[in-house]
Amino acid sequence: MDGDLGDFLRSRRARIQPEEVGLPSHGRRRVPGLRREEVAQLAGVSVDYYIRLEQGRGQSVSDAVLDAIARVLRMDETEHAYLRTVARPRSRRERRPAAPRVRPGVQLLLDTMERTPAFVLGRRMDVLAWNALGDAVSGFSRMAPGARNMPRQVFLDPAARDFYPEWAAVAAQTVANLRISAGVYTDDRELCALVGELSLKSEDFRRLWADHQVKECAYGVKKVRHPVAGLLTLPYETLTVPADPEQTIVVYTPEPGSETAERLALLGSWESAHAR
Repeated sequence: MDGDLGDFLRSRRARIQPEEVGLPSHGRRRVPGLRREEVAQLAGVSVDYYIRLEQGRGQSVSDAVLDAIARVLRMDETEHAYLRTVARPRSRRERRPAAPRVRPGVQLLLDTMERTPAFVLGRRMDVLAWNALGDAVSGFSRMAPGARNMPRQVFLDPAARDFYPEWAAVAAQTVANLRISAGVYTDDRELCALVGELSLKSEDFRRLWADHQVKECAYGVKKVRHPVAGLLTLPYETLTVPADPEQTIVVYTPEPGSETAERLALLGSWESAHAR
């Protein structure tokens, strides 16, 4: 995914108007936002140095320079961390091999959460494991193995727009999270292939990917329209597996006694009865 750094910096420059940082606009501009020269001036670096950085030729750039650029471009904490990652990509020798399998202990942890839907995502947002109620909500076991991937499900499954009443928000969040992984694992061929596949098959994905938004799905609320249980409002929390930071446990945490919690309990009973 060459060019991510330059594209990211240009997208951040484009969203800031000169007046916002105390610079004159000099009338109409050919492109929106700050010029490279203005970013360099505000960050306290030479124009040539900043241009080389946008061109991906600044692997030895210091934290101080990146911090200054992040400040000028008003990046939030996630964007700032992403800037550091793509500005200084790790070499292949520093990378761990992919670990697509979930340890038995993690699966047991999922299974003990009988009243809570939960599943595990890998670094490409593949669904690696789930518990019974997580399966009842999302139907992972009924998917083909290659389809057990959140971006594929969101953008390529025709039923996704009905399943997610707030599909546009889910789609944007999915892409923003996937881009973080793409910035870290730049030499992951399967991840590159996934981005290429989605870019080819989904106009919505292409548009969102080009926006260069980066945001972690650490917690939030997701709504789904289940064919049996009806509308479910599902707060969620994510937990990184300590022994494998490339794996994330996603747990839906509806308020006890809420309508969604009651519907999940009925769904669990319904699934158990049909599984016999």
